[in-house]
Amino acid sequence: MYKQDNPIKNSHLVAAKLIDWYLRNHRDLPWRQSRDPYRIWLSEIILQQTRVQQGLPYYQRFIEAYPSVQALAAAPEQEVLRLWQGLGYYRRARNLHACARQVVEQHSGIFPQSYEVLQKLPGIGKYTAAAIASFAFQKAVPVVDGNVYRVLARLYGETTDIASPGAFKVFFNIGEQLIDRQQPDTFNQAIMEFGALHCTPLKPLCLYCPLQQQCWAFAHSQQHVLPVKSKKAAVRFRYFHYLVIVSADGKMLMRARPAGDIWQGLYDFYLLESALTLHEEPEALEEDPLLQELLRLQPMYEASPAYSHQLTHQRLHVRFFLFKLAEKQLRKLVFPPEFVWFSPSEAEQIPKPVLIQNYLKDVRF
Repeated sequence: MYKQDNPIKNSHLVAAKLIDWYLRNHRDLPWRQSRDPYRIWLSEIILQQTRVQQGLPYYQRFIEAYPSVQALAAAPEQEVLRLWQGLGYYRRARNLHACARQVVEQHSGIFPQSYEVLQKLPGIGKYTAAAIASFAFQKAVPVVDGNVYRVLARLYGETTDIASPGAFKVFFNIGEQLIDRQQPDTFNQAIMEFGALHCTPLKPLCLYCPLQQQCWAFAHSQQHVLPVKSKKAAVRFRYFHYLVIVSADGKMLMRARPAGDIWQGLYDFYLLESALTLHEEPEALEEDPLLQELLRLQPMYEASPAYSHQLTHQRLHVRFFLFKLAEKQLRKLVFPPEFVWFSPSEAEQIPKPVLIQNYLKDVRF
């Protein structure tokens, strides 16, 4: 292993250098100007698995729509999902809403200060709890995210696989001994920002690094090796064929995805999935009663270009087939009970996967 005899040697010096670097180089982000736990929590949830540049407009829209945890708790879930649309990982949005309600109902609208109690709220794990506890309440709890893993692994030659179950405890223990207890909020912001801007994954700025003399990886030319991380699970390819059924007055047939689904509560169209490829025409799909009836009533349909959409461990290849039907034709069809008709303006207001939103921007009924 690459560990030094004393992995936290010069901890006060390292902490001081990180804070000094941060005060001179940090980005001016709105949630850093507040100790309001609601705003800090909201920013952390939005920025999970999201770049700052992408997440910032969502943070601003949420603050404008819901300036307090009470306002967010009182909002309908469909409205929250609609505002979240485009960020992906919609479970975060549902947990966001559930957490706001729990804070209001069980904590009188006041976020707990305890690191342990914060973790009992929906969607708040160890990292987010540490961020809230330190940024809002100045608790000396180290944050451990991807940037922190990278900085600590390189700094101290720590070779624990960061994807392994025991990694968090190893790096949390290092962080506990390194954190500046007089200003834990600034230290936590500093080490995360340092990883994001300076000690980056592929091209760390080692020649201009204030921690160069303390860094194990620099001394041993191991920056490209650390942190150690096992390979991700293989990506699964899926092939979606959506039947977009539109009435003469422009209404479209859509349904909410069921509970337990990755897109739970979001709306899409009638879906057929093929096993191995994306077809250019629906006739090539396996027999489906509704599809066969649509082709009989409306043999001329509009096929979209192929769309591609990346999920965590899935890549979706998608084509949309548009069927425009007269009222007389629609009366001959039987649709599953979960499907509902929406006008274009109504469809704009309901929450949808970004894939569906992109198609609706491209198509003209």
